[in-house]
Amino acid sequence: MIWTAATAALAIIAIVLAGFLISARGDISHRDTVAADDAHAQQVATDYAVGASTVNFADFNAWVGRLKANTTPALSNKFDATAPKLQEVLTPLKWTSSAQPVAAKVMSESGGVYKVNVFVNVSSTNAQNPEGAQTTVTYNVTVDRSDWKVSDVGGMDGALPIK
Repeated sequence: MIWTAATAALAIIAIVLAGFLISARGDISHRDTVAADDAHAQQVATDYAVGASTVNFADFNAWVGRLKANTTPALSNKFDATAPKLQEVLTPLKWTSSAQPVAAKVMSESGGVYKVNVFVNVSSTNAQNPEGAQTTVTYNVTVDRSDWKVSDVGGMDGALPIK
């Protein structure tokens, strides 16, 4: 009878431990999936921000192509509509710039839509500043997990402290 009770207790302990292990493995798998999706969203947003910040007034259409690359049709159409006005500004200024990524962070995710803050260092020259300047540019990029496309992009309010 003691052996039966001991065997039953060990069986219950084994079942409970197996349940905990299966649950932990599921939690780890979920955590890994979330981390991989966050990393993917950050990479998509970073690639977009670097492309958008890399400008050569002499090859304006290539820049517009980068603005539209990997975006939703709605966002791409917005760039088509504004490109002529942008060209009117950038060409006389003889604007050129190149960008290097600094950091990207997923700020939120809801229903597969990621809000990612991206920071890039931009080196630029133009007719008013031919010796060039370097600035850090901030982007808020919205990425949709369903197709990993950029659906919205803008600047970041309050990214830097106010003096």
